[in-house]
Amino acid sequence: MKAAHSNVIDLPTNSAINRAGRLLSQEMIGEVDLTTALDVLSRWRLLHNYPINTFQATLRYRLAAIDSGTLFGQRLKRAPSIIAKLKRLNGMKLARMQDIAGVRGVVSKLKYVRDAQAQYEEVGRIEHELIGVDDYIASPKPDGYRSLHMVFKYKNISKPSFDGMHVELQLRTKLQHAWATAVETMGTFVGQALKARQGETHWLRFFELTSSAFAHIEGSALIPAWSGLTFEETCLAVRQAEIQLGVIDKLEGFSIAVGGISDSKSFSRKYFYHVVVLDSIVRKVSILPFAEREFEQAAAEYDAIERRVLSGAPFEVFLVSAGPVKSLRKAYPNFFLDTGLFIREVRKLMAVGEAIRKGGNRRKLVLPKGQGYFDY
Repeated sequence: MKAAHSNVIDLPTNSAINRAGRLLSQEMIGEVDLTTALDVLSRWRLLHNYPINTFQATLRYRLAAIDSGTLFGQRLKRAPSIIAKLKRLNGMKLARMQDIAGVRGVVSKLKYVRDAQAQYEEVGRIEHELIGVDDYIASPKPDGYRSLHMVFKYKNISKPSFDGMHVELQLRTKLQHAWATAVETMGTFVGQALKARQGETHWLRFFELTSSAFAHIEGSALIPAWSGLTFEETCLAVRQAEIQLGVIDKLEGFSIAVGGISDSKSFSRKYFYHVVVLDSIVRKVSILPFAEREFEQAAAEYDAIERRVLSGAPFEVFLVSAGPVKSLRKAYPNFFLDTGLFIREVRKLMAVGEAIRKGGNRRKLVLPKGQGYFDY
């Protein structure tokens, strides 16, 4: 995609993009039409790379001043997710889809989310146009998802060809990030789309309860279905649900052999893009690292593997950027089925539930060895 680095780029027309979207939204599509539509989708999606890179650079600068421990990531939305959204939302136009390019910042405290939000909402502070805000922290989704989404229309005087492309900024806390990671991981291995609120009631209920408990801890709006429970009552319910489902044992059992990163060169700071392939059947993650100048190669590899996925290959593939593999693992723990933080927090909730059940004082509760004292 060398054209993406020039001042004038060869953009597909909106009509061509939307026609491709209409074709991909159909349940039955011929092989020729499918290939043509996927070619347009791939081209349109990859052209978002320049806006997303410059947007993340600004985000890093702003959040570094707010929270030095911020985790960053960026991703181009996967074709299966784009196609599913086109099918799910009647009338959705591909050219207007707002989350093809996504940038994420994960901070340690809810206050830092709000500090960053204030900066991005301040009139005249940034050149991009804020066109939409979905505050799933102030108003959590019924399934427990909590995060702040801000959608911008990209503007750049030196690169006007990219003007009008959408970039979605996600801001969330590490606790919210741990919850979302656990939902994706569990959904992968129980074969249920828990992230899309599709699955067995007991699994959905467990994640609603844990999210509501985390909301109590962070002092934010509670999950609607469980807003009538106190923190203690929520912890009791989490404890009961975990005992019934064995969630911790299951998550700990999802250990995987991580392929593709044993070579020390994969940890090099020179790598910028990563094509990540998750094979949940054999529990293996393979990572193909690419330098920043190698975006074309990374995009081609990603596109080739993704078309195999669309043809039925049993794995997931992602094209992301988060720096070296060490940073990638922190920013995208779901790729590695890393639910350690979530497990630690659920154990704390269960300890509170157990103490309340026995009539103990949670503010003097000693946690299991190695976890210290518990006091929210």
